[in-house]
Amino acid sequence: MCCKGFVKRIVPFFLTFAVGLFVASFFVTVAAPSFQFKSRNWKRNHQQYDRQMELENQQLRDENLRLRNEAQRKIDRFSATYELNSDGMGEFVPPPIPNTLGSDGISEPRRVK
Repeated sequence: MCCKGFVKRIVPFFLTFAVGLFVASFFVTVAAPSFQFKSRNWKRNHQQYDRQMELENQQLRDENLRLRNEAQRKIDRFSATYELNSDGMGEFVPPPIPNTLGSDGISEPRRVK
């Protein structure tokens, strides 16, 4: 009696498990996973990626320094040219706007001579 009840409860469980495993095998691999690493390529690839990023960063630093130096040279050249050609800021002040308004505040038409 004890064995009959045990079989009634365990056999359906194993049958259901087998059918579920069979259906799952259509969608995923049910083989045992392989835990062996073929090689440690990830470490070599990571080091190669780090070297590549360092090289790119160094190139960007060099380009940044070159552009800063170029901008500074242009500023120096402009300021030297300005100092040679100008006495002061007086040349940069625009002339006053001519008053073309009449006594009543309405602008008068320009007369061509």
